[in-house]
Amino acid sequence: MKQMFNPFLPLNEYIPDGEPHVFGDRVYVYGSHDMEGGDFFCMLDYVTYSAPVDNLKDWRYEGVIYKASQDPDYKNHRYMYAPDVVQGNDGKYYLFYSLADRHECSYLMSVAVSDSPAGPFEFHGYVKKPDGTPLQDFIIFDPGVINDNGHIYLYYGVWYDFDENPNYTKEQSLKKQAEMYHKTIEEIEATEGGVQGPVFVELCDDMLTIKHTPRHIFPIIYKGTDFEGYEFFEASSIRKIGKKYYFIYSTFNQHELAYATSDYPDRDFKFGGVIISNGDIGYNGRRAEDRLTRTGNNHGSIENINGEWYIFYHRHTHKADYSRQACAEKIQILEDGSIPQVEITSCGLNDGPLVAKGEYPAIICCNLTTGKMPHSFDAMNAQLPYIVYRDGERFITDIEDNTLIGYKYFDFKGQTKIGVTLRDGKITPKGEIWVSTVERGEPIAKITIDNKCDWHTLFTTINVNGALPLYLTYHGEGYVEIKDIILD
Repeated sequence: MKQMFNPFLPLNEYIPDGEPHVFGDRVYVYGSHDMEGGDFFCMLDYVTYSAPVDNLKDWRYEGVIYKASQDPDYKNHRYMYAPDVVQGNDGKYYLFYSLADRHECSYLMSVAVSDSPAGPFEFHGYVKKPDGTPLQDFIIFDPGVINDNGHIYLYYGVWYDFDENPNYTKEQSLKKQAEMYHKTIEEIEATEGGVQGPVFVELCDDMLTIKHTPRHIFPIIYKGTDFEGYEFFEASSIRKIGKKYYFIYSTFNQHELAYATSDYPDRDFKFGGVIISNGDIGYNGRRAEDRLTRTGNNHGSIENINGEWYIFYHRHTHKADYSRQACAEKIQILEDGSIPQVEITSCGLNDGPLVAKGEYPAIICCNLTTGKMPHSFDAMNAQLPYIVYRDGERFITDIEDNTLIGYKYFDFKGQTKIGVTLRDGKITPKGEIWVSTVERGEPIAKITIDNKCDWHTLFTTINVNGALPLYLTYHGEGYVEIKDIILD
């Protein structure tokens, strides 16, 4: 029986910022394209995968659907940020994206078109005003698009904390915004409510021409509102469920995807809650300092696939922000329209726990923590365990004392042999791996480390029943690397 675990695409594939869409009888995932172990977001092309709506264990590679070099502005700006795809009223499929250089925002919203949701796409044009001049109102970043019964709605925007930075005066903040957003200080000051934040505009059937001036969908002053603490950062995504609009976005905390709802597509949005955090922060009250893995920026959305709702998001590897992998979890939309936060798991799209039998890559762990894991760029120079690809192998490296590695969930049926394929790390280890089904719980078995620099497998046995997490916690000196876990 084929199983599906997180990350759900091939382990050498890195498609973050996932926008899932059902077109016909298949679900397609569109996103950015990172490089395994890269030193920056790759973003030189887009690739996509699709699966039958009734079999989310059967993902098919659709190939490269579009290259940055196809954009006429490629000579000036090289990198494509997170895209979205929508079917137009003419039946064709339209890919929205923005082009920029490193560490800056875009100044054009680009559109490509295809006869198929699987591409390939061809450049179509730039979103423009009725007079033909390019759309440059607010900040061109992270498009989200929907065809709402023939109305094409485009959402975009970003918010950086220049104004909240204690090191910036107002003048310095304006200057920084002008530099990053390709605008003059006068333009920024003249924009009602400021140039930052999520905005909305309706498009004509040509998928390029806007019908009106873009406008904010949220109040830009968050203090005293339900959005306080969950302010909009980026990653605009829009869905319509029944008669209600759901705006999914990355909060200023960055590790989480939240949602807001409204009866209208362009106003009166109310904060709904957090759907997922890629460190499980907030889930069952978990504090930020107790995150269950290193966290980083998050981006994704929800989709109804064959009658079930899912959230697509990404995780971080390689101790950097530049190698992000697609993950997904099943969610619930309750009768009152709310979406409870779900936890990150290893079984994801498997529609149930993984079978406690067979060999699994160690890197499908959903929890990886020493108890003091950092957020985002703070991880780059920190000493911490992390997932890496090196010398043709993918494994967890720099496993030090008190490192917990968690897998959720396995369907245990009594006595089970547990094997761990490991080797010495950069300093020869001396210690034990504790096996437990409770986070930081007392061990139900132990594996004593022996010192070997080559991969080898050590075994122990446990006797448990039910859908349970599996935790491996290293206690000792030195460093261990783990490649596989075996259950039998």
